[in-house]
Amino acid sequence: MGISLIVIVVIVTALAFDFTNGFHDTANAMATSIATGALKPKIAVLISGVLNIVGAFLSVEVAKTISSGLVDETKINPYIIFAGLVGAILWNLLTWLLGLPSSSSHALFGGLIGAVVVAAGAGAVHFNTLISKIILPAVISPILAGIIAMVGTIIAYRSTAKSDNESTKRGFKLGQIASASMVSLAHGTSDAQKTMGVITLTLIASGVLAPNAGPPVWVILAAGLAIGLGTYLGGWRIIRTLGKRVSEIETPQGFAAETATTAVILASSHLGFALSTTQVATGSIFGAGAGRRIAGVQWGVAGQMAVAWILTLPAAAIVGAVAAFAASQGVIGTVLVAIVAIGVAAGIYAASRRTPVTAENVNDVPAPLAPDEVRTESGVAQA
Repeated sequence: MGISLIVIVVIVTALAFDFTNGFHDTANAMATSIATGALKPKIAVLISGVLNIVGAFLSVEVAKTISSGLVDETKINPYIIFAGLVGAILWNLLTWLLGLPSSSSHALFGGLIGAVVVAAGAGAVHFNTLISKIILPAVISPILAGIIAMVGTIIAYRSTAKSDNESTKRGFKLGQIASASMVSLAHGTSDAQKTMGVITLTLIASGVLAPNAGPPVWVILAAGLAIGLGTYLGGWRIIRTLGKRVSEIETPQGFAAETATTAVILASSHLGFALSTTQVATGSIFGAGAGRRIAGVQWGVAGQMAVAWILTLPAAAIVGAVAAFAASQGVIGTVLVAIVAIGVAAGIYAASRRTPVTAENVNDVPAPLAPDEVRTESGVAQA
């Protein structure tokens, strides 16, 4: 069976989501390395982009979870998948504008679930998979990553307490380059697969692929390139949030956070859990901050992020549901959804240009202070 026009539209839209996933999640790997000066901003995103592409070829377990586990592929069609992707893309762009590291993964799942429920009923959603491989990992993973990063930070500071400060700092900077690179590789392994899964699901639903088929090589390559390009462009707003607004990050903390993030993401990808790399990386950064000094962590920022995380699934589901209702009316409805989505995306981009954040000014924000700290000409000191 040939590929129809709507399938092509869905594939292009899925790759557009993959692109937004890339620049939305660059901060997961590189925010701490950029904040500590271990890597120059543009070098950091280049390394991250290349390794995201490489990571896309390492596993397809998460892709299979999405293409064959989350929804009943016999009850959906490409129009439904298109609507779900619209919900995910718009939520990604909105949270990027606000500089909030929300989950691209959960935006995708929410958009798909909302669209599927409206078009095919709640019975088309495999809620057991949703709970076991998406919801529970979302709750556990940031806590687990935070604990690992906190313990790693404590060990790093205690083991180097009597070492030469400058040589220790250089050593951890080199370690950060390696650990940040591993996060990028893990991110490609995890997140690129989600788009692979969506495209594979579309091909199965349209009869191009057999049920339970894995992603073809061209799908893997396209998804890897899209997320790699998005990563290279850099989500500077979210990089600023994770690198500068959470706490004053030093090189031992950055190394601990990135190592913890890598370990949790790679383990979950191997098990087929569709994990949110954003939540894992954010949990690691907060854990690393607490490992050095709990009072220095901006827990108010954590609260803002938690609200965004809680809203992601239902918000994307609502947009996906509305888009699915419109798309179900036929070609005119689908075209209308596309026009509205492009218009909203353009508006969000225009709003972002009023206060642009770039590679040149991403670190031009003083790191937050603890309640008992003051900023002096020579740095930060106790009040």
